[in-house]
Amino acid sequence: MKVVVQRSKAASVTVDHEVVGSIQSGLVLLVGITHEDTEADIAKTADKVAGLRIFEDEDGKMNHSVVDVGGEILSVSQFTLYGDCRKGKRPNFMAAARPEQAEPLYESFNDALRKLGLTVATGKFGAMMDVALVNDGPVTLIIDSKA
Repeated sequence: MKVVVQRSKAASVTVDHEVVGSIQSGLVLLVGITHEDTEADIAKTADKVAGLRIFEDEDGKMNHSVVDVGGEILSVSQFTLYGDCRKGKRPNFMAAARPEQAEPLYESFNDALRKLGLTVATGKFGAMMDVALVNDGPVTLIIDSKA
């Protein structure tokens, strides 16, 4: 499982000219699922995301998590995180899990975040989405459950 984490001041996802998910301050997560991912990867990654200390404290140091600051999550499925660009000019997406495997794990990840006390908005799995965000910092990190 790979997750690109972006600290955001505001973000939204639009599908077919309709906003399907939006947040104010918090994190935008681009979530990729691969064939080997399990519920253990989901739990580990959700815990890591919720606990990442990437929000500033009163001294300007990154000491607070999204939970600490009462932030929200915008979670967007992103199979292209498993695009392999090593050969040629067209990415190979064979490492990305098929939708019938990926969607339940993606939903389980969002549920795990909710169980940790977070408000989670989402895009629409498998849809063409327009993602808009105001990146705060910018702060952008990559979490790989296998690393």
